[in-house]
Amino acid sequence: MNQERVFQVLVGPHVSEKAANVAEDGNQYVFKVALNATKSEIKTSVEQLFKVKVDDVRTLRVKGKTKRNRFGLTTKPSWKKAYVRLEQGQEIDFAAMS
Repeated sequence: MNQERVFQVLVGPHVSEKAANVAEDGNQYVFKVALNATKSEIKTSVEQLFKVKVDDVRTLRVKGKTKRNRFGLTTKPSWKKAYVRLEQGQEIDFAAMS
C-alpha cells in the first residue's frame, strides 16, 4: 500500500461515550475510516501511522440519518467506523500527537 493511501484510509478518531468505554475495557480504539477501506488496509494504516501492533479489526457501516427541514427530507451521509484492537501492552496516545 502506498503512503498516500495510508493517509486516505483513516479519517480520524471517533469520540463518543461508547468509544471511551471500549478503549478503557478492551484496549480498543475507534476510528472513522473511508467507505471503501478494507480491514487489511485499516490494519496497515494504523500500524504505520501509530507504530503499534494491531491484533484485530472490526468494521461497520453507519447509515446516514434522515432529517426533516423546511425543504423536505434530507439524508446525512453514511460513514464507516472501525474498532481496532491492539496487542497486549500497546497503546495510542492521541494527546501527545497534537
